[in-house]
Amino acid sequence: MCVIQNSIAFTPKYRRKVIYNQYRKDLGEILRELCRYKHVEIIEGHLMRDHVHMLVMIPPSLSVSAFMGYLKGKSALMMFDRHAN
Repeated sequence: MCVIQNSIAFTPKYRRKVIYNQYRKDLGEILRELCRYKHVEIIEGHLMRDHVHMLVMIPPSLSVSAFMGYLKGKSALMMFDRHAN
């Protein structure tokens, strides 16, 4: 089985500097949970104030674009559930 490492990065809307304190902790937990669910291994990851860098191993059965759509969409919904005003 061939597994490829992918370097991915994504930003919040308008590249706002919102990833800090409790948001940062919760986002890290959410990303780990979502990756575990899709059997994606996080090799390395960094949460910056205005973007996220991750080095991941995605199984060949899952396309990078499908995984990114899933990761960004679900993480946004889960963050909203936890931090809605």
